Amino acid sequence: MHGPDPDVLIIGAGCAGIAAARALRERGQSCVVLEAGGRIGGRADTTRFGAALDLGATWLHQADDNPLTAFVGEHLDHDTVRERHLHLGERFATGAEFADYWRAHGAFEAALEAAPLVPDRSVMEAAPQAGPWDATIAHWLGSQINAAELTGISLEDYVRTDLDGPNLLPREGVGGLVARLAEGLPIRLNHAVTHLDWTGPGVVARGDWGGLRAGRAIVTVSNGVLAAGSIAFTPELPEATRAAIAGLPMGLLTKIAFRARGADRLGIAPFHSARRAVTPGAEPPMSWVFWPFGADHVFGFVGGARAWELSRLGPAATEAAARADLAAMFGARAEAALGECLVTNWGENPLFRGSYTHARPGHHASRAALAAPLGEGRLRFAGEACHARFAGTVAGAWLSGESAA
Repeated sequence: MHGPDPDVLIIGAGCAGIAAARALRERGQSCVVLEAGGRIGGRADTTRFGAALDLGATWLHQADDNPLTAFVGEHLDHDTVRERHLHLGERFATGAEFADYWRAHGAFEAALEAAPLVPDRSVMEAAPQAGPWDATIAHWLGSQINAAELTGISLEDYVRTDLDGPNLLPREGVGGLVARLAEGLPIRLNHAVTHLDWTGPGVVARGDWGGLRAGRAIVTVSNGVLAAGSIAFTPELPEATRAAIAGLPMGLLTKIAFRARGADRLGIAPFHSARRAVTPGAEPPMSWVFWPFGADHVFGFVGGARAWELSRLGPAATEAAARADLAAMFGARAEAALGECLVTNWGENPLFRGSYTHARPGHHASRAALAAPLGEGRLRFAGEACHARFAGTVAGAWLSGESAA
């Protein structure tokens, strides 16, 4: 350890860490951000796949209240250009059938909003389950939106963190936006922290790179990393903090993308989305967004238990399942039209161990508990898991990072 000690040490250069560093700089406090990986952005990561492609966070949800909207460049509200298509097994739904589906979808969500939140229970215990569309709706709202099945998600947390539009798609990608906001910050890449001593009067972080002392620390790594014990804490974290981490497990939403082989665009317009209805006995379906900004790629998602299973089997298994899902809608035409594939690995990556958190029944309050300062303010946690309104999003991570700072 050498040189003047910073006021604050930030562990993790994702959205929360970047927001915290910017807020501290504005207040005239010094900080150093230690990032275990070789890039910044955390679960916001934009790559080139012909055009910009977000591997993680993709939309700025509820944009009118989203703090990142103030920084966004060229973009559009996806909902203004997106038309949704629902495949029923042999064909796509007619307009009348899809209108019936959306009426059921509205009734499903209205039932959840009207349900009493005390005592807390799983979402599915409060959800309607008698209609022909309910299984498809539950799959969409659970595995494909919240990255976990509704049977394991707190109703209170679901209702209190449910977001609306506008849903902005930045042309530069969410990862590109976050990386731009990190410019000029004191970030040290490939500096994994394996031990944090917060005994006092300050804190000391250590890793195979050495050590660094500071007055305080803000830890912004994912709950997957915390639950795995990748960082040892001295003294051990309080029981309330450990219970909060356990009550906010990581779900998984794996993204898959395909580039077009040629000119065929499968008869689907840019920005439109398509997914299949749930069929008894069949594998849970995926969901797809086609040709964003006129790019030559389509991207899709598989979430929840099926995502974890495919993640353990490896990217080849996920790609095969994705091709089969598209073939179920478009037949052999999909295989002929779609070539190079990209599969994300958020579940197996030890720097993340999942995509974003959900609360187990009875654990909505765990978000505030995890965010509570420890050691007379020497230690704070921040990230999407800590935000009781924008949980699971870059907005929640950003606001949590600012609050911790």
